[in-house]
Amino acid sequence: MKQLKFIDFCAGIGGGRLGLTNNNLECVGYSEIDYYAQKTYKTFYGDKEKNYGDLTRIDAEKLPDFDLMIGGFPCQTFSVIGKRAGFNDSRGMIIYSLIDIMKKKNVSYFILENVKGLVNHNNGKTLNEIVKALEDAGYDLEYRVLNSLNYGVPQMRERIYFIGIKKGLKKKKFIWPKPFKNLDIKDCLIDNDVEEQKLDDKIFQKYLNNKYNYGKFDLNQILKQDYLVLDTRQSDLRLYEKKVPTLRTGRHGILYVKNNKLYKLSGYESLLLQGFPKELAEKSKNSKLNNSKLLSQAGNAMTVSVIQALCESLLKCIGDEENE
Repeated sequence: MKQLKFIDFCAGIGGGRLGLTNNNLECVGYSEIDYYAQKTYKTFYGDKEKNYGDLTRIDAEKLPDFDLMIGGFPCQTFSVIGKRAGFNDSRGMIIYSLIDIMKKKNVSYFILENVKGLVNHNNGKTLNEIVKALEDAGYDLEYRVLNSLNYGVPQMRERIYFIGIKKGLKKKKFIWPKPFKNLDIKDCLIDNDVEEQKLDDKIFQKYLNNKYNYGKFDLNQILKQDYLVLDTRQSDLRLYEKKVPTLRTGRHGILYVKNNKLYKLSGYESLLLQGFPKELAEKSKNSKLNNSKLLSQAGNAMTVSVIQALCESLLKCIGDEENE
């Protein structure tokens, strides 16, 4: 089977890219508009590929030929965290720009990702509309909600994934990847420069003693449990053992216990929790990328191990038997 080429749309910091290159696919370009995400992307992967910028303004004829499209099209309009404006928000229309590029470039395959909230947005009508548009574009389509927790990382992250294969190219039934062993959380929370959460900090103490948390938690007991994760949500505190809640843009209040102290999750560690390799996490530290920005970027990324598993299943579906 020939080496497949892809373009990384809505690229972020390239979590999807890594999942594909780990399967020996070749990246021939990407599309990302956020300045800081572009900076991180270049820090990780260099300047070899061109950034085609705003995909709604791309002239598809000027794109290099490619076999597979990957894209985590904007999820804010479908997320339960946002206002759920859906197609009333211009970001919700980007899926149609992606479909337009698929048609004009005769793309053979795609892997698209979005938040779980898309499933029931507008009573399921939004999902049905997207599914119809993708199928009408000429693709056999599979879609399913997967949790990153079951695919290689200790993070509770549910996302819907769409797998598209141009009609006539499927060699056999697409089989969704089976869950596999998680990376241990101890292998992710390893930043030697992580910031400690001071227990006597006034803001932290005020939070622990608000009407939602007062009297519910014993800090002395909490500090005895190494790798216990604390999610300091807007009002109420939540605890997790051996896993972290969904990383996302703007979620910077995750703490964890280690050696009887509380630490703030760092951008370096959030990359590892998304399946990025240590060498890229080290690049982020050596390049002195902004920690707050990196936390947001990691939260907005695709989970590398999930995309890698999906790509493996896709290759089995479309590959020749003698090459498997």
